[in-house]
Amino acid sequence: MRVRKTSAGLTVRAIAGSHVVLLAMHLDASRCPGLLGFAIHRSDHDEDEAYWLEGMKTFAATDPGFGPEARYSTRQHPIQGFTWSDFSAKPGHRYSYRVVALRGSPENLLASEAVTLTVATETEAGGDHDVFFNRGAAASQEYARRFADTPSLAQAPDTDPRWAWLSRGAFEAIEQFIAAASGPGFGLRVAAYEFRLPAVAEALRAARARGVDVQIVYDGCPNPPDAKTGAVFPRDDNRATAAAAQLQAICTERVTQVGVKNPPISHHKFIVRLQGGAAEAVLTGSTNFSRGGVFGQSNVVHVVQDPKVAAAYLQCWQLIAANPTPAQLKPALAALNVRPAGKPLKGGNWLFSPQPGLEALNWYAEIAARSPGALFMTFAFGMNDLFKAAYRQGQAPLRYALLDKLLGPGISKARQAAEEAEMLALRKMPQNRFAVGNRIAANSFDRWAKETLTGLNSHVQYIHTKFLLADPLGPDPIVITGSANFSAASTNANDENMLVIRGNKRVADIYLGEYMRLWNHYAFREWLAAGAPGATPEFKHLDVKDRWWRGYFGNSDRSRQRAYFAGVAG
Repeated sequence: MRVRKTSAGLTVRAIAGSHVVLLAMHLDASRCPGLLGFAIHRSDHDEDEAYWLEGMKTFAATDPGFGPEARYSTRQHPIQGFTWSDFSAKPGHRYSYRVVALRGSPENLLASEAVTLTVATETEAGGDHDVFFNRGAAASQEYARRFADTPSLAQAPDTDPRWAWLSRGAFEAIEQFIAAASGPGFGLRVAAYEFRLPAVAEALRAARARGVDVQIVYDGCPNPPDAKTGAVFPRDDNRATAAAAQLQAICTERVTQVGVKNPPISHHKFIVRLQGGAAEAVLTGSTNFSRGGVFGQSNVVHVVQDPKVAAAYLQCWQLIAANPTPAQLKPALAALNVRPAGKPLKGGNWLFSPQPGLEALNWYAEIAARSPGALFMTFAFGMNDLFKAAYRQGQAPLRYALLDKLLGPGISKARQAAEEAEMLALRKMPQNRFAVGNRIAANSFDRWAKETLTGLNSHVQYIHTKFLLADPLGPDPIVITGSANFSAASTNANDENMLVIRGNKRVADIYLGEYMRLWNHYAFREWLAAGAPGATPEFKHLDVKDRWWRGYFGNSDRSRQRAYFAGVAG
């Protein structure tokens, strides 16, 4: 939901997702001298609560000197920025936000321009699309505060509260999707790269006991064994999970290519639910059925309650269940795919891989390059050259990228310096705002606690989602999301799936809120990690020299951010 309001020269726009409300403020530059920041008051009409929201930075002159991790009312220590996010919002709630410009001095803050607006956050389940993002940020201050000095998560029982906090509804959505197949007459068709989350296997066993027709396809490719353990990933874990739940009889091992040392992976993570033999809904997204997928790295579970879309996924499942060769599978999937010339069709489109060529990847890159207002993408395994071109030459005046690592795997040492230089050049462009996964590894930064990872992930620690948002705040947003990394292998080699959703503002708002939650989280941590080796980062108090707002005007990335999110001319 989006609401925009102007009063006495101050413009505020609120964009409400499910767990995030983005607030964007705008004042003409001529009105900014003397501005000390913005105070933000929130009223929760569902829980009958009202209070000034809090931040972590203070004025030096009025700093109360509280200990680490303290928070301070924005009425005494305002937000010095033109965009701010409420990450404590709850789905399906009605909130009023009062944004007040403060002037005067830290000792005598004077309220001036003010705007009050009311928004309703989206429910995660609603309409044709149910969207559930996991927490995706165990390396966070909130996790450190809540679960300090707790034992290893890998050995924690299912009742440990950390699981529910990290899941934030993602695992529960998988459980509920399976549970909705309530008895005879229902069917479930599972396609999994990683089928190694015992709780999911147990839910499928329970469904089978209810009389549900359950069939599972998981990646069984004979990949090279691990040098230390001899285990073949993910095949051996998949087999062990199926055996423990006594599901071997209904499992098919998907072998994408016989006799190949490193065969393409069967990278799907979807479940189709059937009733009366017909597909009624599909659960898809980036979340592997593993502890690391659900509770560790950032991921999304996306449920489509549309029989037409579900039927296409069922056809894909039926094709891969027969274990065809790539030569057999590619033309069959090409006939099933929906990829029009130019813009996607209104509503839902779908694409399955492997495909005969790279036309779909080029199509995604074309959508990215032609996005008129802003572009937002996530990259789990580096940025493909097609998308580097979109970030270098695209039409959008504001282009965000969120990466797990700056460079993808497989880059030779000889090429590494050139690749880093290319990414650095992209980052320096005023149109581009990049962030790379990181954490606060040492308790050296004043007011911040040491952060730790879950230990559930080996390769992708932070960003595992694969989605693209083309002008999400415009009148015709495009969301591309699914299992496929934006790469050549995910297009013409691996088993993959992608949803392309055009014109659904509710879905765009949810994805954008979660994107900015993670982007802000990691952008700060990357900045902190980039400090001089061995140096203790210096805590900066709020500015009192009338400089903080100047970077939000002119030809800068922050100026473009202010203009896009507030919905004003650049």
